[in-house]
Amino acid sequence: MTYLRFFSIFALAVSAFFAPLAGQATESKWSASPEGRARLISAVTATGVGDSAPMGVEIVLKEGWKTYWRAPGPQGYPPRLDWSGSENIADARIVWPTPKRFTILGFDSIGYAGGVLLPLQVRFKDPSQPARIRLAMDYLTCAEVCVPQLGEFALDLPAGVAEPTSHAFAIDRARGHAPAPPGADGRIDRVWIEGPVDAPALVVEASAKAGGDVDLFVDGFPGYFFAAPSMERLDDGRIRLRAAALEAPETPAEVRSTADIVLRLGDVAVEQQAALIAPPADAPRGLPATGAAASKAFPLMLAIAFLGGLILNVMPCVLPVLAIKLMGALGHVQSGRAAIRRGFLASAVGIVVSFLALAGGAIALKAGGMAVGWGMQFQQPLFVAFMALALAAFAANLWGAFAFAAPEAANRLASAGSDRPEGVAHAFWSGVLATALATPCSAPFVGAALTFALSQGPLEIGAIFLAMGLGLAAPYLLTAAFPAIAGLLPRPGKWMDLVRKLMGLAVAGAGVWLLWVLLRQAGLTAAVLAAVAAVLLVGALAYGRALRWGAAAAVVAGGLAAVALTAAAPGAGAGASEQAVAWARFDQAEIARRVAAGETVLVDVTADWCVTCKWNKATVLSQAPVAPALADKVFAMQADWTRPDPVIADYLAGFGRYGIPFNVVYGPAAPDGLPLPELLSADTVMAAIAEARGGAE
Repeated sequence: MTYLRFFSIFALAVSAFFAPLAGQATESKWSASPEGRARLISAVTATGVGDSAPMGVEIVLKEGWKTYWRAPGPQGYPPRLDWSGSENIADARIVWPTPKRFTILGFDSIGYAGGVLLPLQVRFKDPSQPARIRLAMDYLTCAEVCVPQLGEFALDLPAGVAEPTSHAFAIDRARGHAPAPPGADGRIDRVWIEGPVDAPALVVEASAKAGGDVDLFVDGFPGYFFAAPSMERLDDGRIRLRAAALEAPETPAEVRSTADIVLRLGDVAVEQQAALIAPPADAPRGLPATGAAASKAFPLMLAIAFLGGLILNVMPCVLPVLAIKLMGALGHVQSGRAAIRRGFLASAVGIVVSFLALAGGAIALKAGGMAVGWGMQFQQPLFVAFMALALAAFAANLWGAFAFAAPEAANRLASAGSDRPEGVAHAFWSGVLATALATPCSAPFVGAALTFALSQGPLEIGAIFLAMGLGLAAPYLLTAAFPAIAGLLPRPGKWMDLVRKLMGLAVAGAGVWLLWVLLRQAGLTAAVLAAVAAVLLVGALAYGRALRWGAAAAVVAGGLAAVALTAAAPGAGAGASEQAVAWARFDQAEIARRVAAGETVLVDVTADWCVTCKWNKATVLSQAPVAPALADKVFAMQADWTRPDPVIADYLAGFGRYGIPFNVVYGPAAPDGLPLPELLSADTVMAAIAEARGGAE
């Protein structure tokens, strides 16, 4: 018994001797102040075999004192960690527990009352080596006054097997207080900002098991801080939270892309990166302007819409219609001023009527709660096939196969004494076609006008679309008002027959392009059926006229050949001067990951039916100096909107855009993205890349 007692006393003495050393390996000394104290603790005794280890910063505050979350609100700042004095530490990430809202000196803030244990995931440079940890933490404590704190912590982890310490349970429990990813407990469905610019509110619709106190915390919308939300239960079992902005930026353009949103419902919290969308049709209208702000902006937006429509006349999408415009103008020259006025006025009426029809469609879609966008009809294969047939008919008309005719009542109203009512009908339908082909294009100023219009009510939408239609029709209206302008065109002659046939080929080429779009959307069978239908249509229209079936079939057979060649060699078509760019599929989460890693990302939202997109790609994105930059220095990502895609639609809406082309550059100095103009230039793209990277190219 004497020996056993001796060895027991000896073991206790050894344990007591080494206890301080063991403590040094699992926790630092407390850094104390009158407001509280803090220390660094470790969940493991050594670096182990993995590349990281769980640790934590434990902050204990006296009653009534608080500290802050990573997005604290208008007052305060979050804990800032400095690991520069450490050895064998690559980086460390804070796992933020779900915070609470509290009031200090009359201001709402987000953080933790009485202290918090902030779990850390510390990554080692070399896990096989010991880690010498020297952490300096700058944090703020507040009650009736705010006192900055500076804690300095030292902790050494030896190399070897990582055993759990007495702090492992507390650190793991603190991790359990962090919000869960979206799942069965909750998921954010859509997020938008509504209301006037000077008093906006954040609206979050979510699928959640609501219960207890409700709150939401936002990290990612610079300049905004939102109050506690009110909750409304929706008919489909979801909930809608509305949080008024206690602070907001002067212009809504500062809100872009995505934000991390923590949704707390009682004891349950979820965190999700959510994309900001435009206010949907069933929500109160607010951005970009309503009320008095909208009244001030409305005249300017009308002017912008008119200018955008005017520019559409020279956009690549509308170029095929120039053939029809030119031949119509030449035909009017020899008919006298009255015929010139009627013809150009009829074209203008066709454009304006078409834009009003587009406005009516946009209003109806919004009223039905559906997404609205510029050129979205080209995402529908049936519409593309119809447009291909229409172009085939116009090509046949230019070749002399038939003359356009309008209903008798329309002829009497439009011609008013003219002996060529079919010419007026031709002019009217050419205006309709010009509008239809203009919708895949988003010209400069068009995006701004559409952003304003589609965020307003029916009257504003109708007025903006009317102004845009008048802009596109302006050259026709000008010529109708001053017929002498048509006298500047060459005098008609036999050469017009050759020009007319060449122009018909140009229009037929536009039809072949639409067959190619249809091939990409619906497959080879649909494209071939549409081409056969075009052949039959042209043949039927040409029956009994000078144009023979053989000529009609030969012309559209070229379209079939082009479609077949495209199907046989889908990768062909890049010019010798173009440089290959490896475009990745669009992934909004991947953008954030790469930017966080210090990379630069260019996103190209495009579609097969968007001629301006193809122009940008052929003349800028596939050429030096942009193409080498996209291959070596920039991660190139492409969002294909050829078919309907709500993810891409929401992404565009997050920037207040409703049409394409749309390009944006992200980088460490521009995490929210730098949108580019519709028509790209190499200088513009390279300058945006340099700015996003944070330095000169």
